[in-house]
Amino acid sequence: MYVVSDHSIFFIYLFLLSNLLITIQYTIAQPHPDFVYQYCYGDNYTRGSTFHTNLNLLFPSSIKSRYYNATDGQTPNTVYGSLQCRGDIQQDECQSCINFATQDFNKTGRCPNSKKAIIWYDKCMLRYSNEYYFNIMQESPGGYLWYSGDVSNPNQYNQVLGDLMDDLAGRAASSFSTNFATGNKSINSFQKIYGLVECSPDIPSGSCNRCLRGAISELQNCCHGKSGARVIRPSCDLRYELDDPFFESPIITPPPSPPLSSTIPPSSTNTTVPNENRNKSSKLTISIVVPSVIAVLSAIAIGFFFIRRKQSQKKNFGGPEDVDNKTPMNESLQFDFSTVSAATYSFSEANKLGEGGFGSVYKGTLSDGRDIAVKRLSKYSGQGGQEFKNEVTLVAKLQHRNLVQLVGFSLAGEEKLLIYEFMPNASLDRFLFDPIKRKQLDWERRYKIIGGVARGLLYLHEESRLKIIHRDLKASNILLDKDMNPKISDFGMARLFVLDQTQERTSRIVGTYGYMAPEYIMHGHLSVRSDVFSFGVLVLEILCGLKNSSFHQSDVAQDLLSYVWKHWNNGSAIETLDPTLKDACSKNEVYRCIHVALLCVQENVADRPTMPIVVQMLNSYSATNPALPLAPAFFAGRTIGNSEAATWSRNEVSVTELDPR
Repeated sequence: MYVVSDHSIFFIYLFLLSNLLITIQYTIAQPHPDFVYQYCYGDNYTRGSTFHTNLNLLFPSSIKSRYYNATDGQTPNTVYGSLQCRGDIQQDECQSCINFATQDFNKTGRCPNSKKAIIWYDKCMLRYSNEYYFNIMQESPGGYLWYSGDVSNPNQYNQVLGDLMDDLAGRAASSFSTNFATGNKSINSFQKIYGLVECSPDIPSGSCNRCLRGAISELQNCCHGKSGARVIRPSCDLRYELDDPFFESPIITPPPSPPLSSTIPPSSTNTTVPNENRNKSSKLTISIVVPSVIAVLSAIAIGFFFIRRKQSQKKNFGGPEDVDNKTPMNESLQFDFSTVSAATYSFSEANKLGEGGFGSVYKGTLSDGRDIAVKRLSKYSGQGGQEFKNEVTLVAKLQHRNLVQLVGFSLAGEEKLLIYEFMPNASLDRFLFDPIKRKQLDWERRYKIIGGVARGLLYLHEESRLKIIHRDLKASNILLDKDMNPKISDFGMARLFVLDQTQERTSRIVGTYGYMAPEYIMHGHLSVRSDVFSFGVLVLEILCGLKNSSFHQSDVAQDLLSYVWKHWNNGSAIETLDPTLKDACSKNEVYRCIHVALLCVQENVADRPTMPIVVQMLNSYSATNPALPLAPAFFAGRTIGNSEAATWSRNEVSVTELDPR
């Protein structure tokens, strides 16, 4: 049985602990045996409209190439489409699958009225969109499918599977002409695992590598000990099966696949279940896997993948220390300096987006039309090299909707460039602390930003392949996309922990004044709850529209924390809210956020919640019965001597090197 699970539901509800699985039997019409799955999404078009006409003209009746893309129509009715064959099949099979896909799409009316669709068949894929997507790596919408059968030796099986997938991903990313690889590995003298990985031929090899690595990381969430599985994404997919050489080879003719069935992701619309047994019954078992089951499954799936992650961390990062100079960077992400310089018009002032503690940021446009943000590290920054190494080696391994995506890097002499996806709305502080722009941050958007940052931090602490302490979470490091969705950025100071590590003591204190936890400032004690403290400060700034540092030498309060605490203690917490929100907000949600934020900034580390608890409180406040907060940490200027206090930055520039007492 193949089961499909939606990525977004998994990340949002991972912390739920209940266990519920509902299985419903359906009898449905047998789908065509070559059809696998489809995603229908985006806005709707009207039948008979110009867009519909352009869509009907997009794919010709005969296509001779293994990968084909086309564009039809003018804005705003432009349609982009592509057809792609699996890399191992012969040209005649490719043509047959493409012919069937185009006929099946036109005759069955798959994804009616959807302006975006991806339809997977056994040996090819059809895709179209009203937005340009050629040469761009995309990981969503996506899902996983797995066989219901379990293997008898999951630990050994998963170890061999992991080695196979790693090897195939490396081969595919280095194969510039195909972005494709197949292979097998023996488990014992009687059994083999067969695997296939593939990327869209139009994306660069570095993007292919990132897409496949992200897909491989999903196996721990869905498919522990399964005899076969598939992870599907728009720009890449992978598949493996036990004792089934399902891909083409000169010697072996692949046998028919086992029976399939599916769980439809809750967030997908107009989807069709995958193909059932090609020669047997048309009954499908549709397993509606609620988020709590995903949490349980992810907790169970700790064997091979968790061991591999520990080994990888020790091997590549030398344990819990910062990334050192021996850490290899992924060369497939490297851009030529001339390419980046041309994209930014030689780093012109007109393209300059801003300037931070480690250099300037410029907007650029690559030759394929992608907008990028280029961080040009200062040649004279003492920590620039370490920051550069951290961001390339860490961020490239992280994939989450609330983390900014690293596109690549460039090294040329003293020039160090980091290349990110472009965020059209810049950083949160540009809106939050601007008297005019702050009005664009209504309550719904601010509440959405708080929740998004919380989920991104949860991913860093507990859900990613690595365990990351950000160490510099603040409003200027939260970027906003075109829909004002938040993305955590700037991982130059991030700290890597091994999976079972809870804290460490460091002599290198980095971060920004007003956001750092007191135990970290005074004693160098670093843990995930150091980030929780920073998150609490950030939430109060989002709610109040005030910088924590704005109370310096003020008669009103010592800092933002003490200001909010006094009102909370007096029962007037709503008075701390940004005046632009008071007449248009949910008071219950406001009190919930203030309560959570005050718990996050408790002076006693043990009194602060972890990020799973924070996310739970933000989503189901009434069910959590959270503790009442005590007075938060009022440490600013209290325990730091004059000589040290003069070292701290008060203009939100990151501090990079301080020795704790």
